[in-house]
Amino acid sequence: MSEAARLYTPELLGLAVELAQWPARPDAMHHGAARAAACGSTIDMDLDLDDQGRVASLGLRVRACAVGQAAAAIFARHAIGRDPADLQSALAGMEEWLAGGDLAPEWPGLDMIAPARHFPGRHGAMLLPWRAALAALSV
Repeated sequence: MSEAARLYTPELLGLAVELAQWPARPDAMHHGAARAAACGSTIDMDLDLDDQGRVASLGLRVRACAVGQAAAAIFARHAIGRDPADLQSALAGMEEWLAGGDLAPEWPGLDMIAPARHFPGRHGAMLLPWRAALAALSV
């Protein structure tokens, strides 16, 4: 099996279709963006928070490789109800995991993009949704 076949699984590619569930929300309270320098992938994120400061809704504009799209879908699936500290902790955990750490952060679905850990050129795309969310919240 080729490296690409191990990376671009049907499950990973299927996540890109999910992005239609989170259209851009220009009326949202918070807007942020992130760009992966290595590949040029970008995500623009729109967020609204509830009264407790947790993510209540989100919208995405993703211009990224399949790995970046998959990471965005995984993020969006599980972002509702998270507060900025949760997002910051997940980003720090992602960075450590991608740098060779043994454990993925506590975020469901990361197993679907785990094969991309072996492709350093994709790491920036994998981090985009968390970075865009934190930029939106200025954390």
